[in-house]
Order: sequence, then C-alpha cells, then structure tokens
Amino acid sequence: MPKKALVRSSTSALQNGKTAKAPARQVNHSEMNHNTYDDSYIRGILTSVKSIAMVGASPVNVRPSYFAFKYLAERGYDMIPINPGQVGKSLVGKPFVGSLKDIGRPFDMVDVFRSSDRAMAIVDEALALPILPKVIWMQLGVRNDEAAAKAEAAGLQVVMNRCPKIEYARLTSEIQWLGVNSRTLSSKRAPIPTSNMRLSLNRSSVVGGSTAAADRAAKDKNDVP
Repeated sequence: MPKKALVRSSTSALQNGKTAKAPARQVNHSEMNHNTYDDSYIRGILTSVKSIAMVGASPVNVRPSYFAFKYLAERGYDMIPINPGQVGKSLVGKPFVGSLKDIGRPFDMVDVFRSSDRAMAIVDEALALPILPKVIWMQLGVRNDEAAAKAEAAGLQVVMNRCPKIEYARLTSEIQWLGVNSRTLSSKRAPIPTSNMRLSLNRSSVVGGSTAAADRAAKDKNDVP
C-alpha cells in the first residue's frame, strides 16, 4: 500500500473512534534450534528481562522452583510467583498470584515450572494478555515444540529445557565459586554477589558458548509438577 494510503487509512480509523492495534513483534525464529542455544541468545534474554512470572512456583524450600525463584529474586529480578493453590501466601516476600491474567501489570518473561503437556495452556494464557511478555522460558525437563512454535509465531522468544538460574550463574561466572567450569573467560573472577546484586553477563564464552552444563543438568531427575 502506498505511504499516503497508509496515513489516510490510519487517520480514518482514528476519526471513526477505533483504536489501531499495534502489530505483533516481527521476530525471525525460522531457524531456531531448540536443541542447543548460543550464549548470545541466552545472554540477551537474561540481560533484557526485568520481571519474571514463574508458573508453578512452590513455597516448599526443598523444591527446585523455590531455589530458582529465590536466586533470581536475589539477583535483582522482579519475581512474581504463580500458583493458584498458594494465593494468600508469599514466597520470599512476593505474594502469590493465581494466574498470569491476575498479575494486572506487564511483565517480561514467563518461567514455566509445569510439566511439558501443560506448556500449551500457559502459552495460550500468555498470548491472551493485553500486553504480551517477551519470553517464554521452559524449565529443565520441560519441552513442548508445538507451544514454542505458537509463541514464536506471535513474536516471543522461547527457551526450552533450560534453567535461568543455572544459565545466569554460568554466564556471570558466579558458578565458579562452586568449583564448576563456567566456560566463560575473564581476567577477573566473578564477585560474590550480595542481595539484589546484578552481575555482569558480558563475559566471553569458550567455543561459541554451548550450554553443556545445562545439558548435563537436564539429565538429572526433575520434579516439575
């Protein structure tokens, strides 16, 4: 359509009292390989997102979701715990919410701590929100390619079978304090983080930064509900 026609069409819509809906974000995911991720992709997500809604968060302090939630909150992320069975309670000071639509404000990422067969319903709920999140992140042991394709078609970025806690610790080299090779290079060792301290994710990766550490961790038993 010619440029003038576009302007005329938009003006006409406004005059008729209609609100023009913003187009979906155009992101090319046609060649996305969900079997492995470059560090640049993971780093970009963890750097850009500020708020994370964790679906399936548990207040039980021996569950992986509890540790992941607490860790990310302590690294400065605005964490929102989603669990309809825990509404009225809180997780590290953050009140539980029953569903994504009940959050009532925009957020950047959905962290899926539910089984793979429930991922599609979570994606559908996220895509029905008035303001879409930027990322759907499925935890270790959680993979649903159909749900991923649907989210990507709407312009969202997707990560599957990975843990943001592990990836953050690896890319910041914080995991080195536990004696684990982070596969990152820096002349300085990562500092010991304090509460709400965001560490630098801009450390060079070895051999393009495969996520071998997460691949090994994914082989362990998971307890996503």
